[in-house]
This record gives sequence, C-alpha cells and structure tokens, in this order.
Amino acid sequence: MRLLRIALAAPLFLCGLAPQASSPVLRLVAPTEGGYVAGPVRLVAVIEPSNAAGDVTQVTFFADGHQICAIARSPFECEWHAGERVAEHTFRVVATLRNGARLVHTVHTRGLSVTEDVDVDVVQITAVITDTAGRFVSGLTREDFRVFDDGEAQTITHFESESIPLELVAALDVSSSMRESIGTVKQTAKRFLAELSPSDQVTVLAFNENIFIPARRATDPATRTRAVDRLGAWGGTALYDAVIRAIEILGRQSGRRAIVLFSDGDDQSSHAALNAAIRRTEGSDATIYAIGLGRAVKAPALQKLLEQIASVSGGRAFFTEEVSRLDGVFDDVLEDLRHQYLLSYETPDGRRDEEWHSIQVEVAGGRHTVRARQGYRLNKR
Repeated sequence: MRLLRIALAAPLFLCGLAPQASSPVLRLVAPTEGGYVAGPVRLVAVIEPSNAAGDVTQVTFFADGHQICAIARSPFECEWHAGERVAEHTFRVVATLRNGARLVHTVHTRGLSVTEDVDVDVVQITAVITDTAGRFVSGLTREDFRVFDDGEAQTITHFESESIPLELVAALDVSSSMRESIGTVKQTAKRFLAELSPSDQVTVLAFNENIFIPARRATDPATRTRAVDRLGAWGGTALYDAVIRAIEILGRQSGRRAIVLFSDGDDQSSHAALNAAIRRTEGSDATIYAIGLGRAVKAPALQKLLEQIASVSGGRAFFTEEVSRLDGVFDDVLEDLRHQYLLSYETPDGRRDEEWHSIQVEVAGGRHTVRARQGYRLNKR
C-alpha cells in the first residue's frame, strides 16, 4: 500500500510568553499534519533559526500522550514504532529553554478504516516541470495538472509544491576501482549533502561487493559528514544489489523519496540479476539520479542500465569521465530536488496484478516539459 501525506500548517506557540518576531520556533517536521504513518517512524524536530538550538536544554517527544524520548542537543530526533495498521496518532514535541520557557508543537496523523486499509492503494508521482528554454517552472497549482493511468484520466487526491519532506539515499560506489578518485568523490558528496535541508532525512549507503550503511535517516549535517569520511575503497561492485537495497531502505511515510546512485563500473558481484533491479525500480516511487563516472562512460551496458532506471523513475542520468566535474552534476541534482511537485491519486481497480501500468502527466497550456515516473507495478497481496 502506498501511503499518502497531506502537509498542513499546524499551530506553533511559545508557552507562557507572548509571540515575538525574534522568538525561536519549534517545528515537528516528521511526521506531518494530516499524514499517515505505520511501522517504524522517525520523529524529527527542528528549532528555527538554527542558532537558537543552543538555548534549548531538552527536547521531549510524545506519541499519543506517552513520552518516547528526551534529547539534550541537536539533532532532535528519535524512533518510534506506530504498529502495522495505519491508525490515528497525536505527536507532540516540547522544547525547554534555558530561561524556563517552553516551545510546543503538536501534529495529528490520520487513520484508515479497515476497508480503506485493505482495498485502497495510492500512486505517488514526483514531477519536475520545465519551460521551452529548460528553466524550472514554479507556482503551478493542482488545477494545472492532469494525470492519466493507462490512458484514463485520474482525480488528483493530493498535491504539494513547497516544503515537501524528503527522504534520500546517497548510494556511493566504494569498490577498488574507485581508489584513485575516492578522496574527491567524498569531498563532493559531503558538499552535496550539506546543501540539503536540515529536515531532510539522509541515508548514506556504501557498496562494493558488500553493502554498508554508515548513516541511516540522518538529519544532522555532522552525522552525514562523518559517515562519508569513514568510507574507503576496496572489493568488487554489487551495483544491482545496491539499487535494490536503496529502494528497500526508503521509508513508508509519504513524501518525496530520492536516490542518488554513484558508480564507475560494471556489476561484478551482485546476488540479484539486472532484471530484478529494473523491476524493483518500476515498483518504486523513488526518483533516481544515476551518476556514471570514469570507465562507466565507456561501458554501454552500464549506461543503458543507469539511463533506464533514472528515466523510468522520473530522474536523470549523468556521465562524466572527470571527477572534478561532479560539483556541477550534484548542483543539477540539487536544483531538481528543489523544484519538485508531489501528486497522488487512488489506484484504479484491478491494478494489483504485477503488470506494468503507464502514467502520463500533463500541464495546462502544453508549453511545458514534464519529467515524472513513467509507470508502476503493484504486486499481488
């Protein structure tokens, strides 16, 4: 089941004090108001402006009236298991300041009835819109979009265009063929991760003939940096396994999901077959940005794979022989991530048949280029 999130502004207030323009603000950025949660849930709070976090002595998280954890310093986040069913929950976060005042933020997530939980799937689409000159188009509304499933017009049930939560997996090839370039790759990757929003959840996945996860759903920039710093190059390349694992890691909460996949060589060590990696990509709503470097530029089979998984997901594939050009590639990916629209619709009956179903997204006026996932597969229950 695909889960749908509706992001609404929830009330923010400073307990015991009159609101002031200079007062810090506490926000619970995950989960979001009106969304759906099930299974493992990461609770994430931020203090704005970020330099006000030093005035906080403790941040306490509550779920349905029960204290989950208390955090003394940033990053303010912890894990909680919501159970397997999608039920209503109330999440509350309280920050205690050094002057004794408190900041409080509460969000309410929604539940599904038994019938909805069993019978309703949601298709989620992340779309990037550009004009005839290739410039990103902002400011579009739900009414500007039309979505077709196997040629049939669908009703868009959910639409977001700003401040959409992002969960990202940065999958970095650390096989032995990367030994000469690993230093530059790590520096570029750290700069890329530092440009993401503090509320974005980032998993760092490293792969050679094995798969390593030095950071899981980190929102703290320092945690992301330390994870990349620990990487070294050795072993073979299990690219197909890495694609599948990255898709599996992404959470069940609705919102934007993206994978930045970096590799310089052909698969040598995967347990999974190429077709399995492609099929798993077709069943995912993650946007994949595939980056081929060095010898990958001259390997037609790898180029075909990276281009296929990127285009099917609505992402892009990049190829460069020079590691020094990675900064420009990552800048392009960041710009894409900053100009995404999120649309959802309820899956038509009969689509849970493991067959390929095409998706077409159109924008009013016909003068725009739309990049979005091309279709989906739903496994039988």
